[in-house]
Amino acid sequence: MTQEMVLDTVVRRRIRGLRLARGWSLDTLAARCFLSASTLSRLETGHRRIALDQLVPIARALDTTLDELVASEDDEDVVIRPRPDHARGVTTWLLSTERALHGMTVAKMRFTADEPVAPDRLAVHPGRDWFTVLAGTARLQLGERTVLVAAGHAAQFSTMVPHAISGHGGPVEILTVFDAEGERAHLRGESGSGATPGHT
Repeated sequence: MTQEMVLDTVVRRRIRGLRLARGWSLDTLAARCFLSASTLSRLETGHRRIALDQLVPIARALDTTLDELVASEDDEDVVIRPRPDHARGVTTWLLSTERALHGMTVAKMRFTADEPVAPDRLAVHPGRDWFTVLAGTARLQLGERTVLVAAGHAAQFSTMVPHAISGHGGPVEILTVFDAEGERAHLRGESGSGATPGHT
C-alpha cells in the first residue's frame, strides 16, 4: 500500500471518527458542510476519492483544521527524539516541543563541572524552577546558600534568588521544567547576569 493510500485511509477514518464522536448522523454532517449524505458515505467508505475542495468544508464543520485532518499518522507528533546541545560543560536535551505544556519547557541536563559557580555569575530572573536529580548529586547555589540534592530527590525555588546548578563529586543529570522566563534564561542565555555553567 502506498503512503498516499495510507494517508487517504487515515483521513477517511478521522472524518468518520469525529462525526461519530459528536453523535452526528451522515445527514447532520452533510447539512453542516453542504455535501450530500450519499457523497459523505462514499467518502467515508472509500468508494469515492477525497478532493481538497471537499475536505475544507468537512474540516470546518467538524471544528478541526485541514492540517489536523490530513496529518500523517507517523509517530513524529508523539515521539520526541532530542538532540544534545553542548555548551560550557553542560549538555541539554529538550524533551518537549513548542506546542507542549502551555509554555512550559522540559529538559534533561547533564553538568560535568564539579565546582561552585562564581557569585557574580549566578542567574536571576522572574519565576520558579523545578528539577529532579536522575543521577549523581546536584549542587544548587541559592544566593549564599549551597544545597546538595541527591539522586531521586527534587528541588524547587524562586528564581529571583541568584542561583546556579553544578555537579557535586562528579557529573550530575537532572530533569527540569522551566516556565517561559526560565527557558529564556537557562536555555537561551538571556539572563541579565549572563549565562553560567549551570544555565546554558
